[in-house]
Amino acid sequence: MNLIVAVDKNWAIGKNKKLMWSIPADKKFFREKTMGQVVIMGRKTLESLPGGLPLDGRTNIVLTSKKAYQKKGVVIVHSLAELQEVLGCLKKENSQEIFVIGGGSVYRMLLPYCDTAYVTKIDHAYEADTWFANLDQMPEWELKEVSEEQTCFDLEYVFSKYENRGVIPLGS
Repeated sequence: MNLIVAVDKNWAIGKNKKLMWSIPADKKFFREKTMGQVVIMGRKTLESLPGGLPLDGRTNIVLTSKKAYQKKGVVIVHSLAELQEVLGCLKKENSQEIFVIGGGSVYRMLLPYCDTAYVTKIDHAYEADTWFANLDQMPEWELKEVSEEQTCFDLEYVFSKYENRGVIPLGS
């Protein structure tokens, strides 16, 4: 399982349930990586998407504790066990990659089960209320690739790829 996230220099990912930046190349990178794949997100992340609608061209799975929650075009799960069951069925049917796309609590829950993290690192500190784990301080995560530095207006950023040497298979 993969995850994909954009973080600021303090590993912040959001404020008031929103991203704090809009970088076209990062959106393109996200789209290219996740198109045709499975994306897992929390309910609040789904509701923060344009129109609160699922992402086109992807299998959308929403992990939520709200038992009565329903949304057209998404698969709803309420626990890791349910998620494992759904992913098991999907794996039998096709070879789609799986991407965890947020938010904060879903990232925290699923991080140990991810073997690859695609991290857009933005060289700016924002005022935030939600953070991602600092993979640079976690010995099981190893930085494998870093792109050339990119610029969008006055923001500098890089695309990074980390691998988890201590990944826990989902279902363990």
